Amino acid sequence: MILLSVSSAIAQQNPLKSPAAFLGYELGQQFTPQSRVLDYVNYLAQQAPNRLKVQEYGHTYEGRPLVLAYVASDENLPRLEQIRENSLRMAGVESGQVQGNQPAIAWLSYNVHGNEAVSSEAVMQVLYDLVNPANEQSKQWLQNTVVLIDPMVNPDGHERYVQWYKQAANQGGNAAPYAWEHWEPWPGGRPNHYYFDLNRDWAWQTQIESKQRIAVYNNWLPQVHADFHEMGPEASYYFSPAARPFHESITPWQRQFQNTIGDYNRQYFDKNNWLYFTREQYDLFYPSYGDTWPTYNGAIGMTYEQGGSGRAGLAYQKEDGDTLTLAQRIAHHVAASKATIQATSEKADQLKQEFRKYYDNNLHNPAGNYKTFVLKADGANTAKLQQLTSYLDGQQIKYGYAGKSSSAKGFNYATGKNENFKIGQNDLVISMYQPKSTLVKVLFEPQAKLEDSLTYDITTWAIPYAYGLQAYALKNRLEPGAAKPITLATSALSMAKPYAYLVPWNSVDDLRFLADVMQHGIKVRMAEKAFEINNQQYAPGTLIITRNGNEQIGDELDTMVRELATKYNVSLAATETGFATSGSDFGSGNVHSLKMPKVAVMTGEGVSAYGFGEVWHYFEQQIGYPVTAVNTSYFSRVPLQDFDVLILPDGSYSRVLDEKTLENVKDWIRAGGKLIAMEGAASFLAGKKDFDLKLKEIEDKEKSKENQDPYADLKAYGSRERAELAGMVQGSIFRVDLDKTHPLAFGYDGDYYALIRSTDVFEFMEDGWNVGVLKKDNYITGFVGAGARQKLQDALLLGTQEMGRGQVVYMADNPLFRAFWQGGKLLFGNAVFLVGQ
Repeated sequence: MILLSVSSAIAQQNPLKSPAAFLGYELGQQFTPQSRVLDYVNYLAQQAPNRLKVQEYGHTYEGRPLVLAYVASDENLPRLEQIRENSLRMAGVESGQVQGNQPAIAWLSYNVHGNEAVSSEAVMQVLYDLVNPANEQSKQWLQNTVVLIDPMVNPDGHERYVQWYKQAANQGGNAAPYAWEHWEPWPGGRPNHYYFDLNRDWAWQTQIESKQRIAVYNNWLPQVHADFHEMGPEASYYFSPAARPFHESITPWQRQFQNTIGDYNRQYFDKNNWLYFTREQYDLFYPSYGDTWPTYNGAIGMTYEQGGSGRAGLAYQKEDGDTLTLAQRIAHHVAASKATIQATSEKADQLKQEFRKYYDNNLHNPAGNYKTFVLKADGANTAKLQQLTSYLDGQQIKYGYAGKSSSAKGFNYATGKNENFKIGQNDLVISMYQPKSTLVKVLFEPQAKLEDSLTYDITTWAIPYAYGLQAYALKNRLEPGAAKPITLATSALSMAKPYAYLVPWNSVDDLRFLADVMQHGIKVRMAEKAFEINNQQYAPGTLIITRNGNEQIGDELDTMVRELATKYNVSLAATETGFATSGSDFGSGNVHSLKMPKVAVMTGEGVSAYGFGEVWHYFEQQIGYPVTAVNTSYFSRVPLQDFDVLILPDGSYSRVLDEKTLENVKDWIRAGGKLIAMEGAASFLAGKKDFDLKLKEIEDKEKSKENQDPYADLKAYGSRERAELAGMVQGSIFRVDLDKTHPLAFGYDGDYYALIRSTDVFEFMEDGWNVGVLKKDNYITGFVGAGARQKLQDALLLGTQEMGRGQVVYMADNPLFRAFWQGGKLLFGNAVFLVGQ
C-alpha cells in the first residue's frame, strides 16, 4: 500500500484552520465541490502530518479522484502498514502473529449517494476535530483507534447535484418546498456516472468505484464500518439498532453491538434534544449495502440516515412548520461520526476479541448446513466459471478445483432436491472452511432465511442462479484438490486458411467476440438450427465466419479472427467445407447473415435512470459496443431510419410516446426496425393497437364471494404494510421455461433463472412467440405473496412479435438488473444481435 508522503515543515507555522477559515464560509452556508473538499483534506494532511495521511486509491468513470484519509495517533500513524497486516492476521487472511499494540480500526464512508451531499460537508468538520492538536478528546480516542475516512464515495453523483443546486438555488437558499431548488431534475445526483446505486453494489462490484474501494477495504478488514446517508426531508435521524429482518448469519455479538452503537448515539442526540428513530425501515438482510456487506466480512456495519437528501437544499420548510437547515444536518452527522469513533475506541478490546473469534469460527467451525459448494464445469459452464472466479478473486473468497473425479451427494440448485451426482476433475470447489466463509454462505446459500417479510430490497440472490450454473451444496466438507483446472488437450487450428470458422454461442464472452468482430468489419453468419460437421455437433446460434463475403479483408481475416478469439477466450473451430453431415449447409436459408445493428436507447425524463444506466453500462463497459442515447425531450424529431434497434428501458412512456409518435415508431418497425421494450415500457405497450400483448390479471373472486367470510374485508390500519405483501414479489428467483428454438433463447438449455421483482407479467400471446414463460411450478426461492404467486403462474415473461418486416421484443423481466445477474446478459445480447436477423 502506498501512502502519499507530506512534509512536516509547514505543520508548526500556523494554527490549524477550521473548515470555515479554509473555505471562506461557514459549513452549511453552501455546498462544497469535490475539488475544494479534497483541497481541505490535503491541507489537513500537510498541517498535521503526524496525525493524517491521504491515499488516492482510484478514479471514477469521469476521472475524479477517489481518496482515503487515514487518521491515527502520533505513535500509530508511522506503523499503519503493520496495523493493516495485523488486522489481516487476526482474520487469518495472512499468516503470522500480531505485532505490537493493535488498535481497533473504524472505516467511515460518506456520500455514497451523490445528492445526499451533507455527508461531504460533515466529513470536513469530523477530520478537523480528529486532527486538531487542541482536541484532547480526539487524542484520547486515537490511542485505541485508527480511523479510515472516505470523504466522498460517489464524486460524479455529488458534482451532478452540487453544480445543479448552485445554478438553481436562491441566494442563501429558499426554504419553500416548491422552490425550484428542491426539485432536482432527472436523473438526479443519487447514482454514479452510469446511474448505478453504489449502495447496492458492495457485494457485486460491477462499478469501477466499488471495485477500487473494496480492493482497499479487503486489505484492511476494519472492525467497524459506518455508512452515512440521507432520507426524505420530513424524517428525523436514524441510527442503529437496525430494523428486522436480520440475516441469520449476523452473530449475537454483531447484533449486540448494534445496540451499543445506538447507546453512544443516543447520548449525543438526547443531550442536544434532537429527534431520532431506531429499529425501523433499515434492515440488515440484502448483502450489498454499506452496512450488510461489511457485516458479512466480520465488521460491525451500520447505516446512518439524516432527514434531507436532494430535496432539502440549504433550508427546507417541513410540514410541521419547522425549517430543516443544512447546518443542522451537518451537526447530526458529525455527532454520529463522533459517537461511532468513541464507541470503537472505548470498546476496542472487545471489538478485536470478537473480530478474531468471528474469523476463527469461519476457519474452523463455519455456520450453516452446507460446508462445500460444487459448481460444474461441463460444456458451456466453462466460460461462466471463469467469470465467477474473477468475481471470487475480488471478494477474496478462496476456491479450487476437484482435481479428480468422484461421487457425492448434495442439494441440486436446479431441482431443489438432494441428489447423488458426479464431481468432475475441473469442477469448481468452494469450501466453507476459510476466512470468508460467512460471506460464502450468504452469497451461495440456496435459500436465504427471511425472519420477516418486510424487507428493504430483494430477498434472494444465490450466485449459482445469478450465473446460470449447475451447482450443488454439500453438507460434508470437501477441500479442493487442485489450484488450477486440468488443461485438456485441444486440437490446434491446423488449417491456415479454412473455409470457415465456427464459434459456439453460449456465453457473454462469445457475445463480446461477436461485437468486436463486427466492429472490425468482419461479416458473420448464424446457424438458426443445429448441425453437425467434422463429427462435431453445433447448437442453434453458432457463429459462422466464412471466407466468402469477407474477401475485402484478404489474408488478414485469419489473423484477426484468431487474435480476437484469443482475446475473448472463445472456443474457435475451423472447417474446410461448408457441407454439414446433418442439418443445414452454410449456404442454406437457415444460416443467416448478421447485420451490424445501429442501436439507440431511450433516456431522459420518464425513463428509469437505473434502467437506462444498466443498458448504457452493458454496451459501453460489458460488451464494448456503440450505443446512441436519445432523449425523451426530442425523441419525436429523431430519424428512426438511422437505427436498427431501439431499446426502451423501464419507465413511464405515456408522455413521450403519444399517439402520433407511437404510430411513427410502429411504421419504423414495419419497415424493418426492432423495438426492445423492457419492464414498464412493455406494460405501456400492452393493450395498445397492433401490439399483441395483454397484462395478466389475478382471477376475479367476486363470483365466489357468497362463500367467503363476510368480515374478510375488515383490515387493521396498523397492519396495512403486511396486508400489501400478499400482492408483492420482492426480488425472488423463478425458473423461466424457454423455447430454445427461438433466437431469443439461443445459448440456453431450455430454461433461465430470472430475478422477478414485479408482478407485471403478460398473458400468452396468440400471434407472437412466447419465448420465456412461467408455469405453475417455476418458483425457486425468495419472498412471494400469495396473490403474487398466483399471478406469476402461466404467464409470459419474454416474447417477440413480428410487425411487418420488423420485430418487437417484450421483456417483463430485466435481465441486466444491477449488472450482477450474469445469467441474463447473453439473453439481452440475443435480443439485440440475433432476433429478427
